[in-house]
Amino acid sequence: MTEQRVQRRLAAILAADVVGYSALMQRAEEATYAEFERLKHELIEPGLSRHDGRLIKTTGDGALAEFASPSAAVRCAVEIQESIRSGQSSLELRIGINLGEVIVGADGDLFGDGINIAVRLEGVASPGGILISEKVYSEVEGKLDVGFEDRGEQQLKNISKPVRAFAVRAGAHSPPSERPGATPPLPDKPSIAVLPFQNMSGDAEQEYFADGMVEEIITALSRFKWLFVIARNSSFTFKGRAVDIKEVGRRLGVRYVLEGSVRKASGKVRITGQLIDAITGAHIWADRFERDLTDVFALQDEVTVAVVSAIQPKLLQIEIGLSARRPSENLTAYDFYLRAMQQYYLMTREGLAEAITLAHRALELDPRFGFVAALAGHCHMRNVIWGHAIDPQFDRKEAVRLLRLALSIDDGDSETLALVSMISAYMVGDCESEIEMADRAIALNPNSYRAWTCRGQVYRIAGLPEEAVRSFELAIRLSPIDPRLPVTLVAMGMAFVELRRFDEAIVAGNKCRRQNASYSTAYRCLASAFAHLGRDAEAREAAALLLQLDPAFTISAMIARGGYPNAKLLIEGLRKAGLPE
Repeated sequence: MTEQRVQRRLAAILAADVVGYSALMQRAEEATYAEFERLKHELIEPGLSRHDGRLIKTTGDGALAEFASPSAAVRCAVEIQESIRSGQSSLELRIGINLGEVIVGADGDLFGDGINIAVRLEGVASPGGILISEKVYSEVEGKLDVGFEDRGEQQLKNISKPVRAFAVRAGAHSPPSERPGATPPLPDKPSIAVLPFQNMSGDAEQEYFADGMVEEIITALSRFKWLFVIARNSSFTFKGRAVDIKEVGRRLGVRYVLEGSVRKASGKVRITGQLIDAITGAHIWADRFERDLTDVFALQDEVTVAVVSAIQPKLLQIEIGLSARRPSENLTAYDFYLRAMQQYYLMTREGLAEAITLAHRALELDPRFGFVAALAGHCHMRNVIWGHAIDPQFDRKEAVRLLRLALSIDDGDSETLALVSMISAYMVGDCESEIEMADRAIALNPNSYRAWTCRGQVYRIAGLPEEAVRSFELAIRLSPIDPRLPVTLVAMGMAFVELRRFDEAIVAGNKCRRQNASYSTAYRCLASAFAHLGRDAEAREAAALLLQLDPAFTISAMIARGGYPNAKLLIEGLRKAGLPE
């Protein structure tokens, strides 16, 4: 019997995998599965075809492909990642590429270290990134319109020898900021690095827990598109080293650094974290979390949510303050956006007008700034529903035009989708579409206060107050000191009215009034709830305060402005409180 000879060949292997696939499947199984199937059929497979690649096999959350040329493999990878970044998918991929000898199986499948190294490189690539072996780099360097960052020797799992790896940077041949020893410039948006948390317990098992938690925090922060977040591999180069935070900031090109520690004792884990301004060295935020060590993964998730929900609004508030102190003659689109947010938070007629002006200036400088288009549309919507509009039809049309513009620019950003869903709920009233957008915003970023608040508004307007209250409660848990909290509280109060939970509606309305006494909508909630409980004097007092802030208020005008198609009990209570019809 003749022995069959093993067939070998040299091939460029591309391995791709979805970032955080298991967690995404737990949160939204059907949507995640459907999106990955769409990604394979609409982006990955056509990309392979254009670059003469062959799909070897797919897994539940990844794909393996072969190319005759390393250049073709890198071009294909760059094209796929750029398509995803442009909003063509809500998922993120890691991609690894290796050049090596492979064994060809009888069915065309490939085996060997050439494959294994590509897969392992993909596993340590940054989310949304491409990591290539030194063999690939030596073949493609100088031939493609991309730059490279030397990531040094990587000790890959089950690979005996370290593999030197390079990260691909699309768009230019090794820009100065990526040359060894160069100091990267600060990005034009808030930038943060999360350093490995120090294991203070002397227990090696806690090392894995701490590292896993830091990776979860990095992934969660990276979902906020207005943040520039340093990838895990760069942050972890500082692991186990005594560091100077200012030096870390210079080395990584970031303004903010999050560091922390983990200590295990008596069945509990104590985690401390602190956020530092790497330029001034000032401590911005610090907190301590102590939990029972039972379910490690649940604990990681819980602490991740707590940390991210604390520092995300804090960063935005600091950036708004910094923007207000910058000289006005050299403003960028992002500075205009920050100033618009500052005016928007005032929740006044004048603040909304100024926010609209600043948002449009940002759009003039950056016509692809999708969120700022949504923000401008939201301000026009507020003009209508708060009775500030001189020409309500104009503001209504502008709100709808801008929400459509925002969607055309970026329908894959959680914050943009959230605002758009709420604008549409007030101005259009297509419940099915708006609920779908609000739910998609949550799937894209379950740590977003804005996404949960807008989802609550969408569900309230759709006549589903129980789900609205759940959304508002999650929003408040995520950001309990947010400057936008009065809006969330009063919306939750109105949902409580529809659920006949009038005492809770009064608590929410009073919290809102304490935080912003000039927000007239709070008194609608209070007047209605008091009237339903028969507390007539308090109902009349709330009604009088509402008319003092909004002298032209009538129930019919409020209904006509939008947002109350399913607010039967709220409207009934306003009538009982004696407000004009």
